[in-house]
Amino acid sequence: MLSSLKTKNRLPLAGALGTACLLMFTSASLALTATGNFTAQITIATSCTVNSASKLDFGSQGLLNANVDQTSTIQVQCTNTTPYNIALDAGLGTGATIANRLMTSGGNVVNYTLYRDSARSLVWGNTPLTDTVSGAGTGATQSYTVYGRVPSQTTPAPGTYNDTITITVNY
Repeated sequence: MLSSLKTKNRLPLAGALGTACLLMFTSASLALTATGNFTAQITIATSCTVNSASKLDFGSQGLLNANVDQTSTIQVQCTNTTPYNIALDAGLGTGATIANRLMTSGGNVVNYTLYRDSARSLVWGNTPLTDTVSGAGTGATQSYTVYGRVPSQTTPAPGTYNDTITITVNY
């Protein structure tokens, strides 16, 4: 009976020693490390976009016997430090020019002009560095006001008159 008691006491001791040896080897293997590197990269290309442009609405008028002034907003976004010019074409009216754009309804027209300044003295056109608006990108959206004017003119037939202006950002 004494020998069976000695054997019972040795089994837990043998198990504890085995576990200790396993932990020793495991701890030693976790103490070693290996390192490496990887590169993260992005290339930012020069870019511009027209984010939005609000309608230039001259409202409802009875007679065109005085100037009708309204504004529109163009929002442009370009990569940081990118120089650009915003150009506006003459529109779709047959015979329209930068200085005299035409809203049409059937065969009837209403003359109007777009300006770069609130005094409405600098026509907004499409020749870079001449009659366009220049800027430099910040990476964020930038807003520009278009100042429109329907000058006094002979009032055409009633109707809804429209034109479409193309915005071009040169960068």
